[in-house]
Amino acid sequence: MAAGLHGANIEGRRRRGSRRRSRLAPMSEINVTPFVDVMLVLLIVFMVAAPLLTVGVPIELPKTKAKPITGEKEPVTVTVKADGTVFLMETEIDPATLAAKVRAIASEGYDERIYVRADAKVDYGAVMKVMGALSAAGFKRLALITAPDDAVPGRAGKGGRKK
Repeated sequence: MAAGLHGANIEGRRRRGSRRRSRLAPMSEINVTPFVDVMLVLLIVFMVAAPLLTVGVPIELPKTKAKPITGEKEPVTVTVKADGTVFLMETEIDPATLAAKVRAIASEGYDERIYVRADAKVDYGAVMKVMGALSAAGFKRLALITAPDDAVPGRAGKGGRKK
């Protein structure tokens, strides 16, 4: 009888041991919850950061109905603020040295497209001085940047028909 108890005890241990092995076996399922959490956090970060990357010098652009310009690389931008200060990209610059600095950073040489942004309140002559300096330096591909006009003809609202 003692031998029988001893054999039953061994079998009991085997059963317990087999249960332990099944608990420690690797799971074959992938838990995607942490991955989704990280992706949502990154989405929110990029949604907040993206608008901050597009504007260099804050100005109020004039409104037009022109189509937006699309490009693959960061364009060379010259900005004229309402008080007449001139910026190359995001750095304030003396208008006398503007052409030399643009020539130094233009990767395509004189075929580089130069975007000129000017505040709606700036004097027309100040914008023409900047464009004239760039044109005299040899740059022939100058473009004026404007903000889109939200007015739709025949519809009242912001920028639409006045009452």
